[in-house]
Amino acid sequence: MAAQLGLRVVQRRYVDFGHAHYAGSLVDGAFGLALFGDVATELCIVGDGDEGLFASYSAVEFRAPVRAGDVLEAAGEIVRVGSRSREIYFTLHVVARGAGTRERPGAAALLRPPLLATEARGTVVVP
Repeated sequence: MAAQLGLRVVQRRYVDFGHAHYAGSLVDGAFGLALFGDVATELCIVGDGDEGLFASYSAVEFRAPVRAGDVLEAAGEIVRVGSRSREIYFTLHVVARGAGTRERPGAAALLRPPLLATEARGTVVVP
């Protein structure tokens, strides 16, 4: 079993308010990077039958804020396959955002189109 070019994995996650670290309920960029680690692990399992090891990021760009109450979609696609390495292109989109008001504190809205929050490239290695 060997991963194929173009293999893609998508995971969704709700950002609870326990992850807010800054004013305006902002969440640190490390939250998205942790999601990329989960996506990379799933890609390695699906493509190679092993969890693999994350070796490095070659680029990370934070493009928009992530806030508590967001629903995120983390995706990864294999863009290069070596004998033991896999380069992955990652994206993190905000697909829904809390829009609470005093009258409706639990209100939320789907974002159409989704908001690109983070892009990255990383390399994993598999046995």
